[in-house]
Amino acid sequence: MSLTLEVAGRSDVGRVRPSNEDNFGYDQRLGIFVVCDGMGGHAAGEIASQIAVDTLLAYFREHAPKVEDNAFLDDAPVGARLLAEAVKRANDAILDYAEEHKNTTGMGTTLVAARFSDGVFSIANVGDSRIYLFREGQLLQLTEDHSLVMEQVRRGMLTLEEAKRSTAQNIITRALGTDESTLPDLGEFPAQDGDILLLTTDGVLRHVADQEMRNILLQLPSLEAACQTLIDAANEGGGEDNATCVLIRVRKGKPIDDQKNES
Repeated sequence: MSLTLEVAGRSDVGRVRPSNEDNFGYDQRLGIFVVCDGMGGHAAGEIASQIAVDTLLAYFREHAPKVEDNAFLDDAPVGARLLAEAVKRANDAILDYAEEHKNTTGMGTTLVAARFSDGVFSIANVGDSRIYLFREGQLLQLTEDHSLVMEQVRRGMLTLEEAKRSTAQNIITRALGTDESTLPDLGEFPAQDGDILLLTTDGVLRHVADQEMRNILLQLPSLEAACQTLIDAANEGGGEDNATCVLIRVRKGKPIDDQKNES
């Protein structure tokens, strides 16, 4: 059975922030999708997230991306290893930029990315943006947040409800551009007809609960409409941060060679 993809994405500055430090991009033909949430003053967050998006897409647009020698990934599937190498290059690119532009020192970005190849999704994440899988009416969170409050939840120090009310929600424990050895969490799973993958930043997550996201996806007339509804819900909930989401739907059908590319 041949599988093809539909995709839509939206980003919004929200109701509080003066600028949008989120960025997203995709190459539908190559099956590469990425969402980033930048951090750092003087527009540095916007620069960091754009560098990450551009670098990751450029890696897969090369003639023959190859897996470098990373001993810690020897047992990982090739798709996940390719994503890890692309994320490493994005991290290096941000660090190089900050080294050359001292006023951006300390900038960084979260990243969630997905790669679709031969009926399989590979995913990677750094930070507190998330990837969800919507399959057969159920919404499953595929990534774990690299944040202080979620680490406390995992250790039993906070409940989820306490974490949602915590004033430390914005403290990230892992991000691109902050350390030379930053590594992504990786995953891989076979896709099936009807699957929807959601890549989103915390500007959506802090205002739209999982159940509300599930209801939006259950009722979606189109991917574009669902993206806009998610953004609208985040803004109606307060719009305290930039909000970005990308939706990818798997369909039976012949892949299209001339899909529109965006970045």
